[in-house]
Amino acid sequence: MDAEETTSARREAVIGTAGCLTAGLGALTGIAVWTPYGVSGLFGGFEGEMNPDVLLLGLPVMVLGGIAVFLAVFALIRRRWRAALGLVAALAALAAFGFGFDVLAGPPTMDCGDPC
Repeated sequence: MDAEETTSARREAVIGTAGCLTAGLGALTGIAVWTPYGVSGLFGGFEGEMNPDVLLLGLPVMVLGGIAVFLAVFALIRRRWRAALGLVAALAALAAFGFGFDVLAGPPTMDCGDPC
């Protein structure tokens, strides 16, 4: 192996590691953004009713959304326009899924009116 191949291999390794760290940071950000919704959905609401969809659907959507956002920004920084466009499309699909199934909705709240 000559010096140019070694440099290229090291650059690929550094870029790959940065991409993995970016995805991990995106996942942690997705969890951090989900937490207020998750806590209210799991431990709040009318008569302590729990909404398991917040955990089963909301958490994966937010984690995958965080990963997609961070990797899209990473692709834009690296000037990989097609990859960034694909990640934005994936993010739009996740948002449509999230809004369609209302995965971040908390437990149902009942407004009992004046007597309460």
